[in-house]
Amino acid sequence: MTHTPLESINGSVDLCAAEACAVDLTALDSTLDSDAASSASEDINTTLIGPIDTDNGFAAFGFAPELLEALEAIGYSEPSPIQKAAIPELMLGRDLVGQAQTGTGKTAAFALPLLAGLDPTQRTPQVLVLTPTRELAIQVADSFNSYAAKMPQLRVLPVYGGADFRDQIARLKRGVQIVVGTPGRVMDHMRQGTLDLSGLRSLVLDEADEMLRMGFIDDVEWVLGQLPEKRQVVLFSATMPSEIRRISHQYLNDPAEITIKTKGSDSSRIRQRYITVNGPQKLEALSRVLEAETKEGVIIFARTKAITVTVAEALEAKGYDVAVLNGDVAQNQRERTIERLKSGAVDVLVATDVAARGLDVDRITLVVNYDIPFDSEAYVHRIGRTGRAGRTGDAILFITPRERRFLGGLERAVGRPIEAMEIPSNATINQNRLDRLRQRLTAALEADHAGTGDSLSAGANKHRAEERALLSEMLQRVGQEAGVSGDQLALAALHLAVGDQPLLVHGDESWLRQQPGARDGRRGEQRDRFAERGDRQGGAARRGPRDEAGPPEANMDRYRIEVGWRDRVKPGNIVGAIANEAGLNGRSIGRIQIFDAHSFVDLPAGMPDEVFQGLRRLKVMNRELQISRARA
Repeated sequence: MTHTPLESINGSVDLCAAEACAVDLTALDSTLDSDAASSASEDINTTLIGPIDTDNGFAAFGFAPELLEALEAIGYSEPSPIQKAAIPELMLGRDLVGQAQTGTGKTAAFALPLLAGLDPTQRTPQVLVLTPTRELAIQVADSFNSYAAKMPQLRVLPVYGGADFRDQIARLKRGVQIVVGTPGRVMDHMRQGTLDLSGLRSLVLDEADEMLRMGFIDDVEWVLGQLPEKRQVVLFSATMPSEIRRISHQYLNDPAEITIKTKGSDSSRIRQRYITVNGPQKLEALSRVLEAETKEGVIIFARTKAITVTVAEALEAKGYDVAVLNGDVAQNQRERTIERLKSGAVDVLVATDVAARGLDVDRITLVVNYDIPFDSEAYVHRIGRTGRAGRTGDAILFITPRERRFLGGLERAVGRPIEAMEIPSNATINQNRLDRLRQRLTAALEADHAGTGDSLSAGANKHRAEERALLSEMLQRVGQEAGVSGDQLALAALHLAVGDQPLLVHGDESWLRQQPGARDGRRGEQRDRFAERGDRQGGAARRGPRDEAGPPEANMDRYRIEVGWRDRVKPGNIVGAIANEAGLNGRSIGRIQIFDAHSFVDLPAGMPDEVFQGLRRLKVMNRELQISRARA
């Protein structure tokens, strides 16, 4: 990948205009998503610091040897454009506003310079990162841990709702230098006095526009108002709506401004599809996909080591030649596994992100994302394992209903839509099995018809001719003894080739119709229509004052939830929780009225029962919503 030189105009850095910064699916190994970074820590052991590769592009920033060695261990060699621009500014202590899409390497862009400036002897937090979702909080924390793998004295703590509050308090008391969390839980700790930010040096607002969309901006401003007067503020956002721009002007001091312009990935050679499947059926869905997709070589990406083992064992039981690549696999075993994959001795590889980093095998024609990567960098890296050297490839993504909201970010990263796909039915699998058997039979006939070849030695030709003569004689003898025709003999030979396993699948497939993405699955269709209806209505744009009465607007239903002022709940908490669970855009949630012990919220009409039941169990401020339809 080529990069345009950096040009600074009035403190603003504009990189990679137009074509220069296109994401390359076959060469994005210099970036790493936070899920991959989590897996990276599997491979890193605390050892004495060895010699550092002086050709490593990160050495030019003046990082300590401990940081450089950790970067080498996880495969970082050349900084991405946003890292080249942001790291020097942040190491100077400047505030910074960065506009960049997910997938450009922004986590490392702020994590590395902030790590370089930490005081490991200070027990109170020096860096606070605010993220819109708990998933992102976990991933960013994992990235910090992987970058600091050679700095055992540093402690990183993710804090988010739904996790044990007491455990978080205990870890804060033991001392941490970096806290990564969602706004609501960070505010809880600050109000309880369990999060001491008096020694804070840097605050990072990651995906600020997403926090705005989810209704967290008031919370973010509250946090900003409690911080020490002298602190560094870093704001990253994919877009710059007016509210985010206002915050940057109000709370940041003469910030450096960085804009990374990218165009969509050249993914035309890779057909990308997704399957919506409930978690308990993922293994069965994977088995059906492998049956229906006739591919030369397959890589299945899973999030953790434990999942790679579970998936590999399940596929081995079904007769696949499977290998595993994760952080427990030694380097020499890794090399042997890759050679087996290249040679065709192994057809299916189940791997974690970092274990498969740099993997370049031409015969990989299908990539299955068994677990969704919540960071687009990992998705781009994963699907880039196929479609190499000018070939075509396929990529299939498994997502659960609650993960549907991440699909748009992945589509933006690759610059094209990802097609919906149904779980293959019995009929599809059976047709594929028959096609494969016919192809094998045709290939055998062609090889037999060719007879001997010039490429074989005289001895080999002689042995092959002898074998053909013996097989022909055996068929004649068996036919005469059994008194059967040639067709009957051929049918018996086919049964012998098929083996003991049934040729066709006749098992129960009624569960396919119950999956969220099934064409005739009513619940899945209803849920999608519910979310789409909410997107069209754009409720939040009309949201009135909290105490405003009156009936719900057209195409909206009013619901009662059992949380209120006494629970310290705010509209942003309600919007974020419901939007995540129901798969809605935050703007599609209508009027919210908060009272002392309960609240009313207007939602798009036609809520599916599965969404309703999920919302009943959902917790906000550690209290279940217990949602019910409001009385007229």
